[in-house]
Amino acid sequence: MTGLRRFTRNRLAVVGAAALAALVLFVLVGPLVYPTEQVATDLGAANLPPGVGGHPLGTDALGYDNLGRLMVAGQVSLLVGVLAGALATVVGTLWGAVAGYVGGAVDVVMMRVVDAGIAIPAIFLLLVLSTIVRPTVGMMIVVLGLVSWLVPARLIRAEALSVRTRDYVVAARAMGASHGRTVLTHVIPNTVGTVVVNATFQVADAILLVAYISFLGMGVQPPTTDWGAMLNDGINYIYQGAWWLILPPGLAIVVVVCALNFVGDGLRDVVDVKGRTA
Repeated sequence: MTGLRRFTRNRLAVVGAAALAALVLFVLVGPLVYPTEQVATDLGAANLPPGVGGHPLGTDALGYDNLGRLMVAGQVSLLVGVLAGALATVVGTLWGAVAGYVGGAVDVVMMRVVDAGIAIPAIFLLLVLSTIVRPTVGMMIVVLGLVSWLVPARLIRAEALSVRTRDYVVAARAMGASHGRTVLTHVIPNTVGTVVVNATFQVADAILLVAYISFLGMGVQPPTTDWGAMLNDGINYIYQGAWWLILPPGLAIVVVVCALNFVGDGLRDVVDVKGRTA
């Protein structure tokens, strides 16, 4: 059975992939089809309910069209999530592969660093940093990536411990291949299944972390926004019945995170040998 067929047998994975594709089209193509003003405010059109004044999802407290803002915010959330997840995956893969391949005292020291990092909550580090420096999209990508690489490092290290004893790795070393070449050409490529599956979860986690800190008012600064910042803005008007300020961004976060997790489960079915037999 091909990888595609194994993936499509997982119905939730197919639903997740479709939802993810729809969201990506929504945030990237949507602003071209439905352009809105997301810089200059219009206080005269503040807090309009859906359908009033030509705004399908109403407006927020500054008069921004909520549908257009949902698209723009989605661009920031997905951009930060994807790039931070990719950075975390690359750093974690290299760290874990080196630790598992070299072993011994080097492995012990490198993994103690990982254990120490995992013991410190990522949200705590992000909140501390956001009070020291002005959050920007680029800074959030780097910071999220550098606090999220710990889990993939442990996963890849476990894979590397197994791969390093296989015949082709031993043969490569016997033929004079350097440690760096062996890690890059033999160890990491043979952990690609774990890397790809974990990458989807890293992106989902990064999007959630962005939403957390933005909801607490520590995220990117206006006029830039993301889905978490939209929730933070809308929560002030919850007792006025302005549900359109909370439900759309909240639903978008739930859908994208669930979709990424479903896709990750589907990819795990594809690369997991035991799962194929079952």
